[in-house]
Amino acid sequence: MPLEIEKKYLLKNDQWRTEVISSTVFKQGYFGGGGKASLRVRIEGDKANLNIKGATIGIVRQEYEYSIPLSEAQELLDNLCEQPLIEKTRHIVKTNTHKWEIDEFTGDNAGLIVAEVELQSEQEVIQLPDWVGQEVSADEKYYNVALRTNPFKNWA
Repeated sequence: MPLEIEKKYLLKNDQWRTEVISSTVFKQGYFGGGGKASLRVRIEGDKANLNIKGATIGIVRQEYEYSIPLSEAQELLDNLCEQPLIEKTRHIVKTNTHKWEIDEFTGDNAGLIVAEVELQSEQEVIQLPDWVGQEVSADEKYYNVALRTNPFKNWA
């Protein structure tokens, strides 16, 4: 069973920007439903995929991902996904031991920046870069699927 083991953090400052090795624009949408899993379509640069992710809260979740044609992904986003879409730029930063994905949101979530790091196990100990702040892995309001229904622009 494919598992994603990932921790999510807020950032203390913008020092990470000097360490970015690549950036990709993402656009993703979610299909109705919910329950035990979220189903989304995502355009990531010039690639597209369907993703099914378990709806559990925490750092370990089941995740399945399947490539689809870019044109079909755009049709799904335009016609079948719930609105608004999630739009962000993902910046990649490599530290001595890990690759960090830093999502800088736009649209209804402009101003929100979250760093994620994938782990090999739940017990893995990581050294946090100086720019990493509070962990929010267990706070579901930071999950992309939740940002669609409660976007950052509405937070007090």
